[in-house]
Amino acid sequence: MANEIIVGIGGAAGDGGASTGDNLAQTSARQGLHVYVYTSYQSLIRGGHSWIRLRISDTKVTNIGDQVSAMIALNQDSMDRHLQEMKAGAICIYNGDKVKPGKAPEGVQLCPLPVFELAGKDALPIMQNTVALGALVGLLGYDFQALSSVFEHTFKKKPQVVEANVTAAKAGFDFAVKTYKKHGTVLKKTDAKLAMVHGNNILAMGAANAGCKVYCAYPMSPATGILHWMASHGKDLGICVRQVEDEIGVANMAIGAGQMGVRSMCATSGGGFALMTEAIGMAGIMETPVVMINVMRGGPSTGLPTKQEQGDLNQAIGASQGDFPRIIIAPTSIADCYTVMEESFNLAEKYQCPVLVLSDLLMSEGHCTLEASFLDREFKIDRGELILEDDGDKNYYRYKDTPSGISPRVIPGVPNHLYVSATDEHDEDGVTISDVYTDPITRKKMVDKRARKMEGVVKDYTPLKLEGDASSNTVVVTYGSTWGAASEAVERLNKEGVKVAHLSFKYLVPFQEKEAIALLKGKKVIVVEMNKAGQFARHLRAEAGITADANVRKYDGEPFEPKHIVEGIKEVLKGKNLVEVQSLEPGWRTPHPPGPGVLSTGSTH
Repeated sequence: MANEIIVGIGGAAGDGGASTGDNLAQTSARQGLHVYVYTSYQSLIRGGHSWIRLRISDTKVTNIGDQVSAMIALNQDSMDRHLQEMKAGAICIYNGDKVKPGKAPEGVQLCPLPVFELAGKDALPIMQNTVALGALVGLLGYDFQALSSVFEHTFKKKPQVVEANVTAAKAGFDFAVKTYKKHGTVLKKTDAKLAMVHGNNILAMGAANAGCKVYCAYPMSPATGILHWMASHGKDLGICVRQVEDEIGVANMAIGAGQMGVRSMCATSGGGFALMTEAIGMAGIMETPVVMINVMRGGPSTGLPTKQEQGDLNQAIGASQGDFPRIIIAPTSIADCYTVMEESFNLAEKYQCPVLVLSDLLMSEGHCTLEASFLDREFKIDRGELILEDDGDKNYYRYKDTPSGISPRVIPGVPNHLYVSATDEHDEDGVTISDVYTDPITRKKMVDKRARKMEGVVKDYTPLKLEGDASSNTVVVTYGSTWGAASEAVERLNKEGVKVAHLSFKYLVPFQEKEAIALLKGKKVIVVEMNKAGQFARHLRAEAGITADANVRKYDGEPFEPKHIVEGIKEVLKGKNLVEVQSLEPGWRTPHPPGPGVLSTGSTH
């Protein structure tokens, strides 16, 4: 994609890099430009190194891209880490009063700012960000009004703060435009009406639009943003929001709400999900609908609390003991996080089972622009076989053995519809069969009934579709958030004459087995995923009998960039059957002593 700029903003936690990135993203969106934002940060309150990347383009972007071409270095550490990875045509903005660049690569324009002079000696240290942001906006060719309007919106209740930020930013803007050459790629303003959205926020918004009325959580990064949104908006939307004492209580409370007939949801990350697994089995045997989100991060244990990985697929498939129906969905993009909530709640109620949604840090903590109209839609609400009032049935059986396996579900308290709701195996009326004499015939019948429900789920899925060169004998296979980078990588390869197709999986359990076989049989299959063990490759083999011919994997904590996948596939086509790629920029591969920092309290959560 030629008409784009990728901006890096580096600094320590607490330096204000995140707010600088947010302001630049909002400013770009107000110019009608598309943006994708990813933040690489440490589990620190202050100190360490944070690196915010914004990919800005006049056409839609679906991933973080490859090469940074503009940088704001808020401290010396960021300059040392990232300057050498910049190429000719790039610009580097920094506080000339504090940061020393060293020798820049040929063709990189160094843009030191006299921050103390521009912001005033009495200005707060955080104002260096505002001065630098103003300078960058000027060198990118933006209208200054777009930036000032962001400050006016952000600090609308604090006019003095608005004035201070606008003054500092304008000083940086004017100085940079007068002193330095503009960036070689100038993105022109468009008429597109775009909204900046955050992955966790639109998971929450989607749940609200889908009719969620109870949300429970215990804070755990990178899922905590869902709780923040729900806590801020739940009262106005009629959603009961509860922060519970731990994830065991969270899961049980959400399932209890589902049992009482309301749409309920909870969210956590891998460590918290581990605590929820017994309750997931309870929802399975009680046939109670509930939606549970696992925002994956690097594991095991505390692992990498603030880093990217797709390592929890095995955990979701094996959550709780025994055989019982569950549905597992992995949205493929930030936009997909919104509409997947409509699907998840409808499937949970129609098939009366837990629906597990596998997001990850890249999507949930990422930001991107979407067409504003995308969020302005009515969700279809399908509550399945739900009985809300006495229908005259004198022989109601909650777990009736039906041909579809789906039994009529009643709201507790409806007259003449009594039943037992137990976690033991039970008969059609819910009465347990395990206390005195275990009835093997009833046991088999009930297991078969529950399993039979899953036979219809695949019919409700969106059909699989090949991208790229559908006639190619080589197919790149991904699942979840890897879709964006892989799609662009396949597009690049096809333009280079390397013919490949791409097949992305969103629905993991039950699996689209027949479609997968029809599309992949006889092809050279390359599975691309973000974990060490090849969890999806194993799942593909187990469910469809398709063994990957080769694998491209990444598990260093940073997400795939399109170039990683392009390089990996080229290595496979040269004969390798396993390629493990990593982020190759000097800032990541060169050991750096950590800056002074304050550890976050309870870094697991």
